[in-house]
Parts: sequence; structure tokens; C-alpha cells
Amino acid sequence: MKTYNYCYETGQLQNNIDFSLFEQEKNVLVQIFCGQNKDVLSYLTEIILRYIPNAICIGTTTDGEIYGDSISTLRSIISISIFEHTFIKTAYVQDKNSFQCGVKLASDLITPNTKLLILFSDGTKMNAEEFLHGVESFDATVPICGGMAGDNGKFEQTYISSQNTILGEGVVGVSLNSDILKVATDYKFDWKPVGLKHTITKVNNNRVYKIDRMKASYFYDKYLGSNFSRTEFPLILEKNGVIMARAVIGKHEDGSLSFSGNLEEGDQVRIGFGDAESLMKDPIEVLKNLHSIDIETFYIFSCMARRRFMPFLIKLGIGSFSKTAPCSGFFTYSEFYHHNGHNKLLNQTLTVVALSESSKTGSALAVSNKEETKKNTSYSKTIESLTHLIEQSARDYDKQSKRLEKQMNYSDALLTSHKQFLRYTVHEMNTPLSVIMNNIELYEMEFGKNNYLENIEVAVKSIFSMYDDLSYLVKKDHITYLNQRIDLVDYIRSRIDFFAQVANKAKSMFIFETNSDKIDIFFNETKLQRIIDNNITNAIKYTFENEKIVVSLFKEDDSCCFSIASHSRRIQDPEKIFEEYYREELAQDGFGLGLNLVKRICKEENVKITLHSDESITSFSYQFKIENA
Repeated sequence: MKTYNYCYETGQLQNNIDFSLFEQEKNVLVQIFCGQNKDVLSYLTEIILRYIPNAICIGTTTDGEIYGDSISTLRSIISISIFEHTFIKTAYVQDKNSFQCGVKLASDLITPNTKLLILFSDGTKMNAEEFLHGVESFDATVPICGGMAGDNGKFEQTYISSQNTILGEGVVGVSLNSDILKVATDYKFDWKPVGLKHTITKVNNNRVYKIDRMKASYFYDKYLGSNFSRTEFPLILEKNGVIMARAVIGKHEDGSLSFSGNLEEGDQVRIGFGDAESLMKDPIEVLKNLHSIDIETFYIFSCMARRRFMPFLIKLGIGSFSKTAPCSGFFTYSEFYHHNGHNKLLNQTLTVVALSESSKTGSALAVSNKEETKKNTSYSKTIESLTHLIEQSARDYDKQSKRLEKQMNYSDALLTSHKQFLRYTVHEMNTPLSVIMNNIELYEMEFGKNNYLENIEVAVKSIFSMYDDLSYLVKKDHITYLNQRIDLVDYIRSRIDFFAQVANKAKSMFIFETNSDKIDIFFNETKLQRIIDNNITNAIKYTFENEKIVVSLFKEDDSCCFSIASHSRRIQDPEKIFEEYYREELAQDGFGLGLNLVKRICKEENVKITLHSDESITSFSYQFKIENA
């Protein structure tokens, strides 16, 4: 076989190509890699098929073109390959179902002796991964190559062609069918994952909604800033032994992102970064699969990100191929590759196809001049050092994260055991407290009041109040507290009676005032007790000796106001009084949890709190909604 490559910019194509070379040939494959526009692609196709009517012609728009040892943009490359022992077929499919596009195209192209499929899809509408799965479902043994069309990085409208048909959506392809043709394929992936692993948490095929439970666009903004490069920092994952990248090709108003290939919920991904050291390696040396045949032609399909990331390195790599055989291709929006019986959609990748109809089994491939590479990459060491810095920093960060995760797991386990211990302790406290109270009552019934036992009873009632707080805190996340009708007048009287002995020992006394004999509220009794008891015990604790504690309950239209007031020290910082562990008087016992608990319950139940404190009086007021007011 022989391949002739031509570069077109403007003017008459006939002035660029000597079509007489192909007039008598029967098996001619023409590939057009068009970096210009639809009109140019249509013009080139029309002229080629006019002068070579027997040719099979496919084309695609690009994000850059490969022509020998050169890389171009906004030009068109025409690759004309002449085969001696290979029959060529072409077909195209337009179907909204990407998978069915693959099945139909494969069924139209594949024959018993198909050696290679060259496939081009549109670059913005096709779900290329589903398309490749469709091809694979028809025949998983045939190698493939090609890629998604480009439009010079605009991601707006791409075009592909088969013969004279120009498509803005769909797939085109050719099959090379032969008993003689030898095909060797390989790929080079020069992107490395950096940073921590992240999890895809919401996705539909290639449209990702959430990564680590945050909107996909916010995820990229967080790590790369709002002006991140769509193609140079892809997500990297590994599937079936192949490391793949998924580049962003579209951003949506809802914060989701479209990627060049499918992702699945639960996929572990990392952000990718170009590896300068790997990019500088001569692909001819790295791509060992290509050394197995006597190469007569190279077709190259490379990711657009490679051209844009470090153009000087990419040009040096492409140049190595042209020293061995004619070389042409284009920069794609995604590359198609076949590996171990599976069709893969790749990004950030250099994919190469080598063809030969020669009977020889191999050839010596030309290697790039090391001195030339060194001379043309004078600042590559800086990029290489930067890459190394990023990788090492990522490894250090990963180690620190693992240590932190281990510490967090230990802390979580310790916290869990503490919660279990507290739950057990609270449960076991109730029995001895009840036994103490019951025996005090039995003793007083038989022998009368005893001053020592009164002191014990007062202390036990204080413990009971703390026990009830702890019991509520331990159980509140595991128990649903139901509301019920409660007569607030009667309930407050019962709690005053319970703590009357405690107040007496503290040399205080209760005065209860109300303007109604009965006030019904719909509330949970456990939560109500926490509000009432904490306010009563605080009043007893902080009220000056021989001062009254005034408890009032007044009905006001559709609500009622419960208030407790006494003469005590002025509260210096009312804003902090409801915070956890805050106590204004450190000499007093307690943990500073009671009022914080009261505030949380009031917030849950829409109870309004009013605090007043000056030199003469401190009062806490709570406004409850009256049932059936």
C-alpha cells in the first residue's frame, strides 16, 4: 500500500493534488481532516469524488490536523491511501439512540475478513461510549480507530462525512477488509492523577450532576477556579485494566457537567494533570505494539488537550512517526480504541494505527534525535520539576489524609463508646434514685420528718433534674416525642411542688401567679419538663437568699406566657447565656447545658423566648400557643 498526504488552505484543490496518480486504482481510501468549516469539507469531498469516482471518502472537522511532522490548525489535510489487496466499504448512520448507531454501522461494515474499522462520530451530540458499545455488541473482535469530530474548541457544531453526505449528527465509518492487510494499534496516555480520590455521587450516562455530593461545576470551581480548562484537567479513572480520562465538554445551567464519556455512580476519580516527563518520551520507543509489522502508513488520532497543553512537545512526538512512514490524522474530542475484546472511549490519549500489506514481519522504526529534542525543550525541565512537585505534594497529602482518616475513625469509635457508656449509665441511674426517693417517703410515713433525710431528698431531686436532662439528650435522636394536650396551670403547679423543698433549703420561696384556672397547650411532656425544670432549678441556684421566685402564667389571646423572675446578679452577656458550657458564675455547680437544651427545644417547637436582666430583677419568659384558642 501507499499513502499520499496533502495540505489544503485555499484555492483550487486540483492545483494541490495530481489526481492522475489515482485514476487507475481500484481500492482508494480518502480521509479528509478538515480544520476549516462545513463548506470546505463539502467542497473537498465533491472535488475528490469527481476526479476519483471509485474512491471511498470519509471526513471530519477537527481541533487541529496532523500532516507528516507538522501540526496545523484551520487547514485541511487530505490523506489518500492506495491498497492492493484490501476491499473498502463505507456507511453512515443517524439515530437518536447512540447504541443502535453502533449496531447498525457495524452490521453495514463488518465482513468475515474485516481487519480494521475507521470510525468518526459527531463531537457534541453523540454518546460515543454507547456508540462503541453498540459496535462491540455486534462484533467484539474487530480493532477500531478514529474519534469524535472537533470544531476548534468551540463545542458547538461538528461535521462528519461519508462520500457526498455531510452530517452534523451521527456516525460514519469505513471497514478495511483483507486477508493480507496487517494492523497494529497502540496508545500513549501521559496524564497522571493528582490529589485525593473523589466519588461520582449522581450521574446519568455522561452527564454528571454531583461529585462528592456537591454540584459538579462547584467541584471544579473549588479545585481549579471558575476559569478551569475544560480539556486539560480531566477526571481520571481505571476500568478493565485501562486508565481513562473523561474531559468536560459542556456546562449546564443546573451546575451539571457533560463529559466526553460515560461515568457511573460510585466511580472513584481523581483530577488529571499532564505529565511532562512522560510527554517528552519518544512515542516510537514507548509504543511497542507498532514494532510488529513492516509499517507502510500511520493514522494518528490524538486528543485535543495534548495539542493545547504543550504544543512543542506534541510536535516533537508526532515528528517521530513521519520518519518511518507517511503520517496523517487529526486532534479529536475523544479517541476510539480497542483493547482485549473491548472498545474504549479515551481522552488525553495519543492513539496510533499502523498498516501494512507487506509480507515482512517487522521493521526498524526511526527514533527522534535526542539532541534535537533537548534543544527544542529548553524549559521542559522546569515543567518536569513542576509535575514532580505536584505529584510528590499529592502523595504527601494522601499520606496525611490517611493518617487523619485513621485518627477520625479512632475518635468516632471513642465517641461511640462514650455514647454507649452514657446511655447505659443514664439507664442504670433511674433505679437507685427511685429506690432512694421511695425509701425516704416510707421512712417519713413511719417515723416522721428527719432533717438529714430532707437534705438527702433535696440532693436527690437535683440529681433527678440532671438525670432527666441527660436522658433526653441521649434519647432524643432515637425516640420520636409525641405531643399531647397538657393543662399548663396544673403542670407548673406540680413542678413547683416537686422543687419546693429544694427552694426552701436554698432559703427561697415560690410565688405562683396566673389569670386563668386552666390553660391547655398541645405539647410534648418530656420537652415541656425540660423547659420548666431548667428554669426553676436555675432560679433556685442563682436567686439571692431570702428572696422570692415569682412564677407567672398569663393567658394572652391565642397564646400564654410562662415567666419566672427573681432577684439575682445581672446577666452580663445575655447573648452567651444560651450557649453550651457557658456559665457566668463559675462557683456554681453545673455544666452550662440546661439553657442550651431549653433553647433548642424552643426552636424546634416555635416557642418564643424573652430574656430581661438588670440590677433589680432577672426574668425568662416563654410564649406558648394555646390549643384551640
